[in-house]
Amino acid sequence: MATTAYLDSPLGLLSLTGSDAGLSAVSFHYTEGHVATPAHVVPTCLQDGHRQLQAYFGRELRDFDLTYAPEAGTDFQRQVWQALGGIGYGRTASYLDVAKLLNNPKSVRAVGAANGQNPLAIVWPCHRVIGADGSLTGYAGGMHRKKWLLEFEQLVRQGGLFG
Repeated sequence: MATTAYLDSPLGLLSLTGSDAGLSAVSFHYTEGHVATPAHVVPTCLQDGHRQLQAYFGRELRDFDLTYAPEAGTDFQRQVWQALGGIGYGRTASYLDVAKLLNNPKSVRAVGAANGQNPLAIVWPCHRVIGADGSLTGYAGGMHRKKWLLEFEQLVRQGGLFG
């Protein structure tokens, strides 16, 4: 049975959903009436995700080590989402780069569509995918969040402070 917890982040409230099978979703929460779940109340199945996201925003974690259980996604989408983990912290890749990683360079548009359906924002770093010309392209969480995440990771990677 899926359960949800909420986490305050520099980008707003995040919603984490999962079950004993693993983390199924991390998304930006837009509706009113929810507040961050205190760490001692977070359901056991979400504790690792909650803790690791806090460490990520605290500049203490670059790579997530979680059990995932997305509730949706085609085989191709899941391949794209898995490939996102290969884009290093503080780095970017184009949709074409991801398509080439999948040995399918003609699948650029399908990669873009799969990226837009990523159920695990931040954890599966779809924010690191940019246009072939280096431009920032769409992000389900909003372009301001994508820009913030990229700048945050680049500055942390370079040893700088974000603020």
